[in-house]
Amino acid sequence: MAIPNIIAIDGPAASGKSTLAEKTAAYLGYLYFDTGVMYRAVTLAAILNHTSIQDEKAITALAEKVEIDVKPPSIQDGRKCDVYLNGKNVAWEIHTSEVDANVSPVSAYSGVRKAMTLRQRRIGQRGKVVMVGRDIGTVVCPQAELKIFVDATIEERARRRYNEHLQRGGDIPYEEILSSMKQRDQIDSGRAIAPLKPAEDAVIIHSDGMDAEEVFLKVIDLIEQGKRNDT
Repeated sequence: MAIPNIIAIDGPAASGKSTLAEKTAAYLGYLYFDTGVMYRAVTLAAILNHTSIQDEKAITALAEKVEIDVKPPSIQDGRKCDVYLNGKNVAWEIHTSEVDANVSPVSAYSGVRKAMTLRQRRIGQRGKVVMVGRDIGTVVCPQAELKIFVDATIEERARRRYNEHLQRGGDIPYEEILSSMKQRDQIDSGRAIAPLKPAEDAVIIHSDGMDAEEVFLKVIDLIEQGKRNDT
């Protein structure tokens, strides 16, 4: 195959998928698209609109109505991308503590996921994009030429998240992070709508014992091998 026009990267929390997607997009000069920013944008819209986060019907209606787009960063200030909500760039506003505290229930609503999937798919169809999430290869862009599923044991993933918190000055116990991650895994894998699972044709990478650079080089090798096989 030639260089994939769409690369889908899925995996559970703290598996390393976001770092991998960002590095791969930079290497190829593609858009790095973490689909989670769309759910954050809907959450921000709900907060600005004073819509109750617990009102699934109202949140779904809002998600269907708002305009959300994702583009490469226009300013090199640390942002990963530009996120537009009804025409306004909200790249930083979607990362406030209030959005952090409310995005999980919003992203779990089936109507919201359906509305965001349509938008994500449209962005993917533009091409030259590395999309990362939990259902990209299975639901959002099943036509992606390269699908990667990054995994690791839950203990390894909890340790990584624990170390991240330590580096930021946090003091959340490892056991608490592990317990929370188990709950998140159960929700992601057990939900009726777009459960977390690898696509049938995905390349599965178990990242235990690998650092981010080793995982990245493995994916680049897959891309280069595909180019060689296509010639």
